[in-house]
Amino acid sequence: MATRSVHDQAERLRAQGVPFVHARVVLAERPTSAKPGDEAIILLDGTIEGFVGGQCAEATVRSQGIAALQSGCSVLLRISPIVEANQQGKLTVHNPCLSGGTLEIFMEPVLPAPRVAVVGDSPIARALVSVGTALGYELITWSLPDMRTTDALVVATHGLDEERALVDAVKAQIPYVALVASPKRGRAVLAGLDLSDDERSRVKSPAGLDIGARTPEEIAVSVFAEIIDRRSGSVTSPMNAPPPLSLDAPPSTQTAVDPICQMTVAMVDASIHAEINGGTYWFCCPGCRDTFIADPAQYLKA
Repeated sequence: MATRSVHDQAERLRAQGVPFVHARVVLAERPTSAKPGDEAIILLDGTIEGFVGGQCAEATVRSQGIAALQSGCSVLLRISPIVEANQQGKLTVHNPCLSGGTLEIFMEPVLPAPRVAVVGDSPIARALVSVGTALGYELITWSLPDMRTTDALVVATHGLDEERALVDAVKAQIPYVALVASPKRGRAVLAGLDLSDDERSRVKSPAGLDIGARTPEEIAVSVFAEIIDRRSGSVTSPMNAPPPLSLDAPPSTQTAVDPICQMTVAMVDASIHAEINGGTYWFCCPGCRDTFIADPAQYLKA
């Protein structure tokens, strides 16, 4: 995929709200097939579109790309054919299958804006929309079909149709569900919800961090501060809080070790693998797979 095609695909993915990693080669020591400026896109399923190195380098880029998507952190990846000491600011991976050169690839996760549903048309609800929009979040009105792709739901109706929205949001396992209410009224509303005690504990009321907010705008800031806190997994989050907000990422991808070259390979369909005698084995490239298939007993014994 040419550079322009990579950029066009990146724009399409952004428009669709699909998370991906943008990878760009920043250093290529001969002999390598990749050149500085080569680019690729890595998706959560391990699909790579573009070119940042041959098949062996691609296996490392795939596994580290998935890891970067799940952590949300950029990484400067150095792939070397020889064992090297770790370098500050770089993730160094030994790849014995490389043809002799070294690659450095900057990998940047591109994540869709968090989707926040606001229920209500109160002054606080309108302030939530205003503040969230300024933060670059995607603000949507409450709709049950959208719940599976919503990261947070805040109810600010001041008593109108609160229960149904809260119950539906908890049942849909939205990471952050909050009710704008006084502590006394919040306890009363939660007590009346058709939820288990564990499910009720997932509703945050009063909504937001306790920063002494008074005006609708200040309350909105406190709510988004709490959403940011949850998304980052900050230590200020209470121990019984819901897990940090995710962007529909799958559980951490498992990895396997190539039995030939000992490289770490992501266990996803896009990686090279083979079914042999009832077991699944994962490889960095077709060469390692073919070598293993020719005499699997030798390598399994080792």
